[in-house]
Amino acid sequence: MGNILVDFFTESGFAMITYKEIIMITIACVFLYLAIKKGYEPYLLIPISVGMLLANMPGVDLMKAPTDTQVGGLLYYLYQGVKFGIFPPLIFLCIGASTDFGPMIANPKTILLGAAAQFGIFFAFLGAIFLGFSGLEAASIGIIGGADGPTAIQLTSKLAPHLLGTIALAAYSYMALVPVIQPPIIRALTTEKERSVKMEQLRPVSKTEKIVFPIVAMIIVIGLLPTAAPLIGMLMFGNLLKESGVVPKLVETAQNSLLYIITIMLGITVGSTANAETFLTVQTLGITAMGLLAFSVGTASGILGGKLMYKLTKGKVNPMIGAAGVSAVPMAARVVQKVGQEENPSNFLLMHAMGPNVAGVIGSAVVAGILLKFFG
Repeated sequence: MGNILVDFFTESGFAMITYKEIIMITIACVFLYLAIKKGYEPYLLIPISVGMLLANMPGVDLMKAPTDTQVGGLLYYLYQGVKFGIFPPLIFLCIGASTDFGPMIANPKTILLGAAAQFGIFFAFLGAIFLGFSGLEAASIGIIGGADGPTAIQLTSKLAPHLLGTIALAAYSYMALVPVIQPPIIRALTTEKERSVKMEQLRPVSKTEKIVFPIVAMIIVIGLLPTAAPLIGMLMFGNLLKESGVVPKLVETAQNSLLYIITIMLGITVGSTANAETFLTVQTLGITAMGLLAFSVGTASGILGGKLMYKLTKGKVNPMIGAAGVSAVPMAARVVQKVGQEENPSNFLLMHAMGPNVAGVIGSAVVAGILLKFFG
């Protein structure tokens, strides 16, 4: 009996576990704690954490590629949706169907804040070049600064597929940790007076404007930059479904069932790429650090753009809304709303922040199209 128990243990996963796997399992558990206990974007962080946990359990081959005699692991097949760029455009379709472009249409100058926040992408691109990464790798690393996971996956799958797991995990992790990363940057770059600014109510946007906008945006953006078609096309398609008002069942599916299904598959497969052997390397740590720097610089540049608008409008624009230009929709806009209410409980900045937030989604997709045009 004793020999049976010994043999059972020596053949178990625990007998094969390494210190690197213990580190990764610990990181996964920390992410789960942040998602469940602290509520940091649980819809993203729980699937990512579980994927990371499964990928680092010894003896588990859920990401195993198929051979002539054996089928592959479950997560390997799900991961093909990431590898071949299927999931990101579908996520953009769902985002478009769930997002009101009205705040941006009502206040077009917020597009400039969304553009300003993309500076982090180019900052990280140059930093990665300086650190010795190739142009293709640097472009993929830089896009993390847009805080847009689907865009990062779409670009990296084309330019640097060998970095796809690391970059996707970094992009989604920073998206999930927006409530942790952004508030200190906002407070450091703005004064109490600036954070307390109450903005005027936005003008009503007509249904015609909302219907025409995605059509015109598709024609202009894709006409100028065909490489942006998968993301911009699906984003505007989803929004057109919503604003047309004639296909409520399609809109309901995109806003709910399809969005959650793709989020589960995308999250768990992104997390499963973070195995100990590939993740715990100097290169990965460098990419993760550059991604954090890019996201922080993007947030800061958006805020600085907001401060410039604050000066030019003589205090009518709350500079915090520039922080929402990093694209993480609607998390970044919610952070601005939360910080604004901490300073002034009667301040409601959410809809004002949604303008640069939506502009940031479009901006990051456009930047990805530009990088793909020059490096693809």
